Amino acid sequence: MKIKKLENTVSLRRSLDQGTESQRKAVLEILSAVEAEGDQALFRYTEKWDGAKLTSLRVTKEEIIKAYEDFPASLMSVIQEAAENIRDYHEKQVKQSWLSTKADGTILGQKVTALDAVGVYVPGGKAAYPSSVLMNVIPAQVAGVERIAMVSPCAKDGTLPAGVLVAADLLGVEEIYKVGGAQAVAALAFGTETIQPVDKIVGPGNIFVALAKKEVYGLVDIDSIAGPSEIVVLADESAVAHEVAADLLSQAEHDERASCVLVTTCKELAERVVIEVEKQLISLPREGIARVAIEEFGAVYVADSMAEAIQAVNELAPEHLEVMTKEPMNLLPFIKHAGAIFLGKYSSEPVGDYFAGPNHVLPTNGTARFSSGLSVDEFVKKSSIIMYSQQALKDNVDKIAAFARLEGLEAHARAVEARFKKEKDSDDKNSEY
Repeated sequence: MKIKKLENTVSLRRSLDQGTESQRKAVLEILSAVEAEGDQALFRYTEKWDGAKLTSLRVTKEEIIKAYEDFPASLMSVIQEAAENIRDYHEKQVKQSWLSTKADGTILGQKVTALDAVGVYVPGGKAAYPSSVLMNVIPAQVAGVERIAMVSPCAKDGTLPAGVLVAADLLGVEEIYKVGGAQAVAALAFGTETIQPVDKIVGPGNIFVALAKKEVYGLVDIDSIAGPSEIVVLADESAVAHEVAADLLSQAEHDERASCVLVTTCKELAERVVIEVEKQLISLPREGIARVAIEEFGAVYVADSMAEAIQAVNELAPEHLEVMTKEPMNLLPFIKHAGAIFLGKYSSEPVGDYFAGPNHVLPTNGTARFSSGLSVDEFVKKSSIIMYSQQALKDNVDKIAAFARLEGLEAHARAVEARFKKEKDSDDKNSEY
């Protein structure tokens, strides 16, 4: 990591990974094949990409039982408590339908309805992610989604990680399929002989998953086009170097393209953090991944003032923002753009990843400027309700008709006027022809 003077905040943001032309072409071919061939395409791609020759896609009860046998009993209560925290947090997000009545008899309102079916993508490959199961499934359940189908890439022996299966079973997920990549997204969008289509697909994945979600958007809804993980630490002289370094590396170990940035007003802290990062890297089991992320997408910026540092943070609009200053709460009103904000030295980013309750599926690549993390709202749709009384329409018919004619839509105008014309008037006009 190199220490740089903070001068141009615009240059700090990474460009969104749109994928290569060959990657996009491969995804389109996979989507087309799954739509045409169904399960056979899923079997073929699973063998090709994951090295597993499957005869069935759905996880069996026997596999669930085996997962419980393989899963450390000491961690069972941890997952259950984390699930309780996550459920409690998301239950506070639930919105109710409402109706409002005016004096003239008009009734206006909004009906909140859960989606019928949701597909949850749980990533695999470099690591197993039971936490992704909790974070994607629980808000859907709280919203009232009746059907949840989970997909995840399997190992070469055709199994899914025990932790992933245990987490899903604890939540009551009944549909679990051993398929990943763009082909899993295609199956959820189009449907196959085994996997019925859904209305929305959520959950992070690699670039092929992201591109596939982008392609099927419109046929189904998606949560977002997720990029590699990001963390920005905003710190002053009160921050502890080895703690800052540890938090930066907590994201660096996710992926070679993870972004890890320190923005500080203290040059001495910046220098100590650089030393600490190198020291801690050496002992990390995932050193190879973390080192690439630190060298390619890690940075330390020194600002002349806290105001300048906050401006840089808002320009970055990071997925995760840690505020490690003397009075972190005092800076909260000035933070405009961040997926999740962690205040104080005891709010290390992994607290949010696993246990606190807020969702860890968050906007990346600067999209926190205009989007939010996964929530209950993502799993419902809202229908407006309009019920006009006779008097209400009578009082406003001329205004509505005039507005319609302003736009050149005569039939719109006549539709509201028709309520106050006698049937005889219509019969008389028809008789003229």
